[in-house]
Amino acid sequence: MTTHIPDKYINPLTDFGFKKLFGSEPNKDLLIDFLNLFLPSKHTIRNLTYTKNEHLGETLLDRKAIFDIYCESITGEKFIVEVQKAKQTYFKDRSIYYATFPVQEQAKRGDWNFKLAAVYTISILDFIFDEHQEEDNLLHFVELKTQDGKVFYDKLKFIYLELPKFKKTEKELVTHFDKWLFIFRHLAELQKRPKALQERIFKKLFEAAEIARFSPTEREAYQSSLKYYRDLKNVVDTSKEEGLKEGEEIGIEKGLKQGLEQGLKQGLKQVAKNLKEEGMTTSVIAQVTGLSETEIEEL
Repeated sequence: MTTHIPDKYINPLTDFGFKKLFGSEPNKDLLIDFLNLFLPSKHTIRNLTYTKNEHLGETLLDRKAIFDIYCESITGEKFIVEVQKAKQTYFKDRSIYYATFPVQEQAKRGDWNFKLAAVYTISILDFIFDEHQEEDNLLHFVELKTQDGKVFYDKLKFIYLELPKFKKTEKELVTHFDKWLFIFRHLAELQKRPKALQERIFKKLFEAAEIARFSPTEREAYQSSLKYYRDLKNVVDTSKEEGLKEGEEIGIEKGLKQGLEQGLKQGLKQVAKNLKEEGMTTSVIAQVTGLSETEIEEL
């Protein structure tokens, strides 16, 4: 009989895990190290400050998975980085919508010339874009360009990281970038820190991620977040499968869309039911799932 070994480290792709490792002041050096992998040398981060904007994210879960950071580069230049642990549903719409907040919040009262600081949106995806399924490239840089391919505006950039495309094993880790992606993909599966991840920054990360160090309240919050993450991921995966089956009869594209919508609705009802059984209030469940309070009360 096989004995189940409980997880030693948190899953950084859960809302709680993501906020615990990267959204708190004591761990900001972890975030700086990670973000500097993506930014140009002129915007290498020297220091950062988390904003206190609670209006970011329309739902409770979004507020845990999206945060803005005021950054200062090694040259003294100020700019903003928005970090998202992106959900799959309407993803591109989400990333554009949330990017408008750090832009608008730079407005100044009185006589203002509209000069803006640069804004980067870095999105960590635990899925692959449908249109990129056949591509190997897992990192995408997007900016505003003209019809001739010339950069029209260089102060707004979107950076998307498709984690499922990262397939390297521990023995194949070479770069610092490789090591960070390995952590995002496999941290929750590990029982000890791998030999390839002995740098000081990773020592701190593994200590921060160790569930045994959490308070009872933190452990309870993490388990709820983990359950929600698994339920929602199962909803999306099941919806895709149903869409593909439907597509065999009425066309792949139409079937995928129809199946995704129907499966997602049913899956969200199941997630709501689970949260209701755990004692969460109807109003909070409605924020988390997007269902109406009437639909939740009828479950």
